Amino acid sequence: MKICMIGSGYVGLVSGACFAELGNNVICVDNNLDKISNLKKGVIPIYEPGLEELIIRNLNQKRLQFSTNISKSIQNSDLIFICVGTPTKIKSNEADLKYVFQVVRDIKKNLNKYKIIVTKSTVPVTTGDKIEKLLSTKKNKKLFNVVSNPEFLREGEAIHDFMFPDRVVIGTNSKKANNILKNLYSPIIKKKGRYFNTSRRAAEVIKYASNAFLATKITFINEISNLCEKLNVDVSDISLGIGADERIGARFLRPGPGYGGSCFPKDTRALVSTSKKFKTNLSIVNSTISSNDNRYKYLLTKIKKILNNNLKSKKITFLGVTFKAGTDDMRDSASLKLIPYLTKEGAKISYYEPTGMKNEFDTKKVTYFNKIKDACKDSDLLVIHTEWNEFKHLNFKSLNNKKKFKIYDLRNLYSPSKIKNKNIEYHSIGR
Repeated sequence: MKICMIGSGYVGLVSGACFAELGNNVICVDNNLDKISNLKKGVIPIYEPGLEELIIRNLNQKRLQFSTNISKSIQNSDLIFICVGTPTKIKSNEADLKYVFQVVRDIKKNLNKYKIIVTKSTVPVTTGDKIEKLLSTKKNKKLFNVVSNPEFLREGEAIHDFMFPDRVVIGTNSKKANNILKNLYSPIIKKKGRYFNTSRRAAEVIKYASNAFLATKITFINEISNLCEKLNVDVSDISLGIGADERIGARFLRPGPGYGGSCFPKDTRALVSTSKKFKTNLSIVNSTISSNDNRYKYLLTKIKKILNNNLKSKKITFLGVTFKAGTDDMRDSASLKLIPYLTKEGAKISYYEPTGMKNEFDTKKVTYFNKIKDACKDSDLLVIHTEWNEFKHLNFKSLNNKKKFKIYDLRNLYSPSKIKNKNIEYHSIGR
């Protein structure tokens, strides 16, 4: 099939490369000239394991192309996937759809034959209705179908999630569009239950409801971990005990510094904003947002306590600063709240991050090191912020030359008893 992915960000790049890998002819479009120029050379703008190899292979096979010519790309394609950003509006917390509708206006100008317009961008319910209305004229009413096909890609595991999906959701009442999309996804649908044809509005809600529920699970276990610390109970036992219940499931029951990234913060806020428009109270999702927003305050209180309420001139090293392992995404990472506060209180902050230096931090106050040992040298406190594999088997004694230093493990990567045997003061989450 001839596919056009409009927007060459995280979703567009991963989905486009994977569709090409399945044998389709894919063109990824973006208005960023530098990005497209680099992509043509196989230079990837994001960190996602396996993506560079996938893109280079399909570029060489001529199944994948990159372009800034949106008109020509639309005209030459049968399926148009809208993959542009839908950031949060600062004042209202609504999803900002200006990029989506810019694309829709471009599509309208270039409807030269029947096309399926697919929203992969995360959009509020009824967005598909608005797109359909905007595209409809007397001339082209039969030249398109608007379909919702939400993505469920985890950063760091996106290629696996695309190729081995939990489910593929197609929101359309058109039999023609549904049959074409079912055929498109047929190579990766191994069980009947993995393909769901719903109404377009239902598909739009499924995406937001899924992310809100997962965000709620993360927030729930973080709050339970706070209780566990008071009770001297290991939260790992709690996660195993309740996660074994098939009605609950163990995934997303790992305590940490709070959820972040491109989806959960943005989508929970947008869902609440939509609920207000339809005069519905989503109190559970509201509480999830509030709890996660304030998670960093609890962590700061713990850091102060670990350092005897004296942060001035203390050297604190962060191991990892992205919102989770397997990605270079800094959006809504807990480190963006923790580090500025600690520097304001007089602490000296250094960090090591596998995906490189981050521009989000003030380089006058925060020092990046490209080697773990250099970052940890002379530190009073090591904060394990992100669960990268290279942080799971560290020899702390060889990293830090201080006789007395402390560790605050925000990901529970280590066993408290084993660390204690090494005469290191170790603190973790919910234990």
